[in-house]
Amino acid sequence: MDRAVVACNRFGLGAKEGELELAQKDPVRWLKSQYQADISQEFSVRQPTANKIMEKTASYREQTQQAKKNQASAEDLQKIKKEGSQFARQTYRDYSGDSLMTSINSSNSAKHRLLEFFSNHFSVSVTNPLMRALAPTLEREAILPHLDGSFEQMLLAVEQHPAMLIYLNNERSFGPNSRIGLKRKKGLNENLAREILELHTLGVDGGYSQTDVTELAKGISGWSVSAKSDNGFLFRKYGHEPGKRQLLGKTYSQQGEEQGRQMLRYLAHHPNTARHLSYKLARHYIKDIPSPELVKSLSEAWLTSDGDIHKVMLTLVSHPEAWQSASKFKTPREYIVSTARAVPNSKLTERRALASLSQLGQMPFTSGSPKGFSDLEMNWMGGSSLLTRADWANTYAKQSKANVDQVMVVALNQQLTPDNKQRILRAESRQQALTLLLMSPEFQRR
Repeated sequence: MDRAVVACNRFGLGAKEGELELAQKDPVRWLKSQYQADISQEFSVRQPTANKIMEKTASYREQTQQAKKNQASAEDLQKIKKEGSQFARQTYRDYSGDSLMTSINSSNSAKHRLLEFFSNHFSVSVTNPLMRALAPTLEREAILPHLDGSFEQMLLAVEQHPAMLIYLNNERSFGPNSRIGLKRKKGLNENLAREILELHTLGVDGGYSQTDVTELAKGISGWSVSAKSDNGFLFRKYGHEPGKRQLLGKTYSQQGEEQGRQMLRYLAHHPNTARHLSYKLARHYIKDIPSPELVKSLSEAWLTSDGDIHKVMLTLVSHPEAWQSASKFKTPREYIVSTARAVPNSKLTERRALASLSQLGQMPFTSGSPKGFSDLEMNWMGGSSLLTRADWANTYAKQSKANVDQVMVVALNQQLTPDNKQRILRAESRQQALTLLLMSPEFQRR
């Protein structure tokens, strides 16, 4: 395949008009410039922040309690509850819709794909009204600012962010021998520690034990949240388990918050973390079962650069395997975004774009698991999923006035098999031709 097509579709989110021409001269150099871009200013929605969301949620809770104390009517109580739910839904829609439309319109879609990768790696899900509002802020406040830095910085920011702490119940985790633990009979919660080891760093086969999970949980005990702090994080020193900790045979004698931070720093630079993240990056970008050679190259780049994300990505795009024929089947989000980038449609508003994600089964922050949405194509290629995608493509083609010849050039530089191209050009109508193109193997894969 044309290397510019690979650059825009595999590493970016699909080519938009004029982009293939920009990538054509030197696809690797074009990608490097993408990774150097600052995309933080491309987003429109920046409020409310996590601590403001918690403050607002606490206010609704206080209003409810006061209303009950004053024996308010059921109608008044319902009104407060409705206002709280509307605030959470609106915040979720504003953030999620803004992120989706920004990735569609951006000239730096390779950087947006990288952001989406780490957002899914550090997955949080909507489980209640508070998490509905909080979930999108993790991506903006803890992941986006560290895309150009080290994995260590990102890891620390993520694990101390209110969305992650609340999602995995660490805000209520106290050392059994801490002052709060002894006085209030509050216990340790190992959810966050377990996912840090299994998903965020070492991987499920990363060589840790249940004892390591417990020790890490004790190291981050007292890590909680507060609407009154600048970033929403609060260390409750009287909830932290006293004493030394041991993780993977290494002793941590630091006191208080620093103990947990040092444990995370160690995990961020561990060889098994390098291998786990390298495997996930290779699987996401190249194919479901990446070659050991590619994973080894990425792992070596990870370790020699101390987890510098930018340098790891440069190693990936410079590797020969990165430019092989397309193999990954697009997820619903990738499919919608790449379609919108290549095929103009004035009717695809922010609201309709989110509705499209819902229709195809990948609404933001709804994976329902700390594992995030699946990165394996088998989970997106079921018969009913393909039929739903075909219905969506047909409706989208009907609403768009785009010329199919132009779209073939914009999206794929005419890189289709002769049979598929002929089938599209011989279609009975413009709508049918565009639908056939959008459902073609060349467009469905990256």
